[in-house]
Amino acid sequence: MFVLVDRVLKGAWMSAWGCLRLVRSRDAAGGLVVRFGVAVLDAYLEFLAVRSRPNTVVAVAYDLKVFFTVVAKAPGRVSAADVLAFVTAQYAGGPAGRLQVAGEGGGVSARTVRRRLSSVSGLFAFLQARGDVEANPVPRGLPTRRERQRPRQGVPLVRTPRTLPRILQPVQVDALLAALRTHRDRAMAEAMVLGGLRRCEVLGLRLEDLQVAARRVFIAEGKGGHQRQIPVSGRFFASVAGYLDAERPPGIATDRLFVVLKGPGRGRPLSPPGLDQILESARQRAGLGKVTCHQLRHTCLTRLREAGMALEAVQAQAGHASIESTRIYLHLADDWLASQYRRAAEAIDAQLFSGKPLSHNAFSVIEGGR
Repeated sequence: MFVLVDRVLKGAWMSAWGCLRLVRSRDAAGGLVVRFGVAVLDAYLEFLAVRSRPNTVVAVAYDLKVFFTVVAKAPGRVSAADVLAFVTAQYAGGPAGRLQVAGEGGGVSARTVRRRLSSVSGLFAFLQARGDVEANPVPRGLPTRRERQRPRQGVPLVRTPRTLPRILQPVQVDALLAALRTHRDRAMAEAMVLGGLRRCEVLGLRLEDLQVAARRVFIAEGKGGHQRQIPVSGRFFASVAGYLDAERPPGIATDRLFVVLKGPGRGRPLSPPGLDQILESARQRAGLGKVTCHQLRHTCLTRLREAGMALEAVQAQAGHASIESTRIYLHLADDWLASQYRRAAEAIDAQLFSGKPLSHNAFSVIEGGR
């Protein structure tokens, strides 16, 4: 009898973890709050909210919801085998009705799987530090035959392909900017395509962050909480001036630069979905393909590198913590790769067609291009 009751209670407990509900609300300051109504998960989301942006907290909460929907176990019962099965379920599409599937292949992308594993690992690291679980069930990687020589360099659980970001051509940028209907909209697009700002950085700008005389912008809310001060084209400041003179509602309480211009939300800070909708509408009017805020940023940083801007300067403009993130623009800047190749090829051709060995100067040309 007691065994039967225990099994029933255990099944109900597992079922509850498989049916988590994510509730969104607003705090007293108007900030977004997400909660599950489960103590251990809500404690982690509260901890995360102190050190991350609201959008990051929402993304992590959704990742946790997907994980526990598939695993259907309490954190203390989750094992490494459950995590590996979760990875497999992501690629396969998962049990019917229990996993949101994206893409034509029947599963989510490798980047999404990796992000979800990172969210899950973060939760268990938090619970382990609190003493709620004994160990983190998310493996660091799979062991290899060289485990003894390289004990911490196993095969990653998820391999993500390194793809080049897409950028817009100058004619496409002109068409998009021409399709934007207000000074505000043009200013936001120009901040990204001429200054390389992220979407969150554009929406986080305050009136006091603009240094008009110096043509500089202070980024107070950069990624990871990092601040920086960067130059931006005078075209951006001209659009901002037109927006402030003719469009921004007077007497509003917020100090955010970009606000809603019409409707019941008039005067409130513009939201990320609002900016995305503005860009999408302009894209459709311009007859362009897919255009995102991050594409505009990629376009800016690529053109800066093509124009000869040093890689370290591009890193500072972009706000990259590591220069490795900036190196991708070396591959996007076709002129850089072509010029390096031509220098080396000319030295090699001179040796092949002349029948003479490469001179010391020729080797210097090749070495200098590395």
